[in-house]
Amino acid sequence: MHKYAFIFILLVISAFFPGGLSRAQGTNPTAFLLTIDGAISPAYTEYLTRGIRTAEEQGAELIILQLDTPGGSIDVMNNMIKAIRSSSVPVVVYVSPEGAMAASAGTLITLAGHAATMAPGTSIGAASPVGGEGEDLGKTLEAKQKNILKATVRSLTERRGDQALHLAEEMIDSAEAVSASEALEAGLIDFISQDIDQLLQQLNGFNTETTTGITTIITEDIAVHEISPSFIEQLLSILTNPNIVFILLTVGVQAILIEISHPGGWVAGFIGAVCLLLAVYGMGVLPVNWFGIIFIILAFVLFILDIKAPTHGALTAAGVVSLIVGSLVLFNSPSVPNFQRVSVPLVIGLSLATGAIFFVILGFALRTQRVPIRTGKASVIGQIGTVRRDLDPIGLVQLGGEQWTAEPVHYGETISRGTTVEVVQVDGLHIKVRQVKKANSRNS
Repeated sequence: MHKYAFIFILLVISAFFPGGLSRAQGTNPTAFLLTIDGAISPAYTEYLTRGIRTAEEQGAELIILQLDTPGGSIDVMNNMIKAIRSSSVPVVVYVSPEGAMAASAGTLITLAGHAATMAPGTSIGAASPVGGEGEDLGKTLEAKQKNILKATVRSLTERRGDQALHLAEEMIDSAEAVSASEALEAGLIDFISQDIDQLLQQLNGFNTETTTGITTIITEDIAVHEISPSFIEQLLSILTNPNIVFILLTVGVQAILIEISHPGGWVAGFIGAVCLLLAVYGMGVLPVNWFGIIFIILAFVLFILDIKAPTHGALTAAGVVSLIVGSLVLFNSPSVPNFQRVSVPLVIGLSLATGAIFFVILGFALRTQRVPIRTGKASVIGQIGTVRRDLDPIGLVQLGGEQWTAEPVHYGETISRGTTVEVVQVDGLHIKVRQVKKANSRNS
């Protein structure tokens, strides 16, 4: 009886506390791998927050954040630092693969990790603040930004010693950058790791402090699961690529112009609106020189003017030049950081293609202007047809796909069936024709 009672109690406990039993059975620890590759953007904040939430819900042992970034917005960086420091699961920032960098905002994100490591051949630093358009800040604003960043750095590196703190402040004051070995020598990072496997070996038994207190990381028999960015996160990340923004901007403006010039449809207008909205989002995240927008708008104005008041391609050529200059000023001006540059061949190629499209449209416009206006009666006069029923004096004449009641223009004349005739007069649905001589017939 006691045996069955004990089994019953165990079943009740397992029903109400299944997690406690599974933990007691000693399942293997779990690590989640997140990857950030590119400029820091709001999409990566959502990605990191989702990864941390997933790791906390599933009781993971640690989170590995593989990082390769040229930097990004200070506001976005601060949000990512908050997410890392408020995580109950240790976040290990790993600057990888070889050749990767944790520059600018990436420097502070690396230091925010509960452990920091770099692959051989990587770099970290150059964290001096710049303006929203990549320009140098004024003295007062620059001093404020640097002091705030240095205060953040001190809180993140106080456990690493004076040498690491001094190096971190130099990265902000004078844009200092160092290699992985130099960072390790200064105590700025904890390890240099060839790959994830070596990193896990180095982390086994590593002590760090999270929101729950001192935590010892156990990586023996750990299972690593990758968390990939969602479709929306990937899309928003792609939109921070200046090359994609330039393409969206160019296609969007062209589609809107097509919709305006040929109203009644909705496809071109819809595509143009979507492309422009996505481009505006990207430009809102990227450091750009907005003066370039003026040249881009001017380019499309010149394209339209050349269609409405043709100058035989002169305005189109000027529009191409304006589009190239505007795009380079928007993304590649000296005030924009190098890592946010748009491809010059892409700008030139797409600008020339855009100019070619408008030049073709211009050709059609000029051709249309040279064609005489032919509507109503004027469109019938001069047409060549064939007599289908003798004109004696009234008969039928075939004009294209239509048959007309016809009579000879000269009173009393008879024109036999099969004769080629030319329309010389229209009276309602009745036409008057004259016979076309053989020589004229060959010429026609």
